[in-house]
Amino acid sequence: MDDAHDVSVTIEGTSMDDESSTDNAFSAETGRASVHPPKQASAEQKVKKGKETTLDAEALLLAATLVLDAKVGRNLDYILGEKYVKSYLWYNSAYLRWALYFCIAFNLSLAIFEEPAVPNAAIPYWGTMIMEFFCLSYFTFRLLHAFYFQYSKVFIKDAKNIVVLMVILLTILDMICYIIWINVAPDTHPVRWSRPLRPLFIINFPDGKQIRRAFRNIRRTVPDIMNVLFLFLLSILLFGLLALKLFYKREITYPSGQPYFRNYFDCIWDLYVLVTTANNPDVMMPAYDKSNWFALFFVIYLIICLYIFMSIVLATIYNNYKKNLKNEIKAAVFLKRQRLAKAFDLLKVKRGNEEVLTYSTWKQLVKFILPGKSDVHTDLLMKILDQDNSNVLNKKSFLNLSDLLHVKLTEVKDRQTLLEKYFPSVYNHYVSERFKLIVRHRFFRYFFDLLILLNAVFIAIDYDLADWFFLSIFTFEILCKLYVLGGKEFLLRFWNIFDVFVIGAAFIATIVEKALGSTNKELNTLDILLVLRVMRLIKIFGSIKRFKVILLTLVNIGPSIITYGGVIFVFYYFFAIIGMEIFAGYISYYGYTVQDSSKLFCGNLNLNNTAFYHEHYCNNNFNDILKAMVVMFELTVVNQWHVITSGFVAVTSQVARLYFFAFHICCVVIVLNIFTAFILEAFILEYTLQTVPRLESVVESKIKELGLGIGMKPKTHSIQGPSGDKIDLMEGEVLPDMDELDGNKEDEENSDDENLPDLSKEKGLKFHLRKNNRKKVEVLLQQMFQGELGDEEEGPKSFSDVENYQRSRKLTLEELT
Repeated sequence: MDDAHDVSVTIEGTSMDDESSTDNAFSAETGRASVHPPKQASAEQKVKKGKETTLDAEALLLAATLVLDAKVGRNLDYILGEKYVKSYLWYNSAYLRWALYFCIAFNLSLAIFEEPAVPNAAIPYWGTMIMEFFCLSYFTFRLLHAFYFQYSKVFIKDAKNIVVLMVILLTILDMICYIIWINVAPDTHPVRWSRPLRPLFIINFPDGKQIRRAFRNIRRTVPDIMNVLFLFLLSILLFGLLALKLFYKREITYPSGQPYFRNYFDCIWDLYVLVTTANNPDVMMPAYDKSNWFALFFVIYLIICLYIFMSIVLATIYNNYKKNLKNEIKAAVFLKRQRLAKAFDLLKVKRGNEEVLTYSTWKQLVKFILPGKSDVHTDLLMKILDQDNSNVLNKKSFLNLSDLLHVKLTEVKDRQTLLEKYFPSVYNHYVSERFKLIVRHRFFRYFFDLLILLNAVFIAIDYDLADWFFLSIFTFEILCKLYVLGGKEFLLRFWNIFDVFVIGAAFIATIVEKALGSTNKELNTLDILLVLRVMRLIKIFGSIKRFKVILLTLVNIGPSIITYGGVIFVFYYFFAIIGMEIFAGYISYYGYTVQDSSKLFCGNLNLNNTAFYHEHYCNNNFNDILKAMVVMFELTVVNQWHVITSGFVAVTSQVARLYFFAFHICCVVIVLNIFTAFILEAFILEYTLQTVPRLESVVESKIKELGLGIGMKPKTHSIQGPSGDKIDLMEGEVLPDMDELDGNKEDEENSDDENLPDLSKEKGLKFHLRKNNRKKVEVLLQQMFQGELGDEEEGPKSFSDVENYQRSRKLTLEELT
């Protein structure tokens, strides 16, 4: 790609997303937007004799793309030339992104069909290779697409791109080697050694931003905890020597007859397992039975290695997580501001001594960003940003555009239900209005909560005759809410979706039960589904202050829990595939009462007289990806993980311990501790944010000042728009009774499930503001940090500068975290 042609405006490296590209991303050479003088000159010639001309189409496209990047948090580097920006927008289109997600998921799922395959799901190796080649082809297309709209220098320096390219090449090489191997020597256990690398596609494509952020956190944390882990492992080695000298010559054995601390490696292994408490006090009892004084050795060991070193590991990880969280917040705010500032520079004109964005330019920009919106909609958005009512936007105001675009703005037609649109006379009839008022009232919710509790009592006493009554009354509740809210608003609430799933499934299960005849299995299914309904009572605890922070924390960290679930899945898949290649076929489940000698002891005579077989663990094997995943989870839980390990050691060798040791260090010691640190910090932040005054952005403050939020009364019937026309805020309608609209304010503040809002009575354009306790912690912290910055401050240009960036203010991000 010729970097010197067809580029009027260039930007590279504004990404703070990955440390591997931050050095080049913020260098003086590529880290700044470069606006060529001819383009800038033409931008300043947009005002002629007091009348604005049409904005240059290319500048509008570039600026709108930068605004969209700031809104959604995109941080991929690209060339700001028209054809490259169009290619970049296509790259971020929904169908290409979902095609990537499908290919990644499909590529990972191939392990179900590859040897060793899930029973009855095996596909010949050439079939799975064809499907994998299809996925690799799309990955290659995606990579080349990104290469097209990026400078080659920046693309090559980005480690993510290199990792994806190397995994593709290694996979193709592996496929060729496997084809040759399986045709030349099929009996020598051919291995697909590239399969554990498949999860790297999740991490290294730009679309996996959240999970990549979690892995970046892990990568930055590991160097700091390596010193602690080194001392921890060294202490185990030292205590292993002590144990060997203490017990070697005392002729102590385990109850099973196995030797007790007879060689150094067994000492190290048993003591490491003891730190996880999985074999406590089993490993101590033989020595304790010999002499009570030997208990002192194990007590001292656990105090040092478990309670001290493991606590230090958690503290180190927590401290790094806090530091990384602050840096992520700063980087996100600075990146957003830098992109908006570059967009402003492309659109600005000179008005006296001030550079501004005119109304005509604003209209064209909004039509690109929010196509299909009315002129009134466009005018009102500018009115919110225009802090000094000058009918133009300066840079200070324009930097708040991203916050404004995140606030939902609807018109009357957007808030109407289907029934109101097509049958207004029925829906707005007096009887219908009274019915809607009843359904929206908090006592309607209290009544059904009471019925849920009563339903639980009937299930507890096993009184099945009431099932149809409760099923019918709960179905009636769902239909009432659907009528009042409409399908769109109804599905925005989690508990409504939960109700539909549980009651719908229970309704179908009941019909099937009656059609096929009552059986215990079907009755149990119905009971389980109705018991799930009782979980709705959790909402009641949201109105109790003692539980509110806990419940809000659980709600707000839900998406992040999914992200860390993705991180754990990556490790699971990696270790599961390796485990399948090493241990597949050694252990099988045939039941425990078989007479066939070849199927005794999990199909392997080496398991005779082992704890693994005695505990009936034969189903814990690596014979397919699903069973391997179950083993991974059991190892994560830790309890009895040494018994599982001992089974695979018995059928292979003691070297197998290295595999299980590596998994424990990676997933339990590091990843789960990072997850624990995340939970701790999330709770502390949620608790702290409940004690500080409400945090509002400039945009939210202006919306409240004009009274344009849902449930607010406009301060005036109309306001002067930037175009000179009046914006009617009430559309000549009588305002609803605010007491009726707001319901019980105290109940609304404290309950996790407020009274159903009557959006049908909201007239004109209305903004949907979220409460503090409904905002993500990350959003609140960004708002707090933005309050610390200067009006037009864009921040440092390198990630290392972001880490060292500090401001001294009252109640700052630094003080809070």
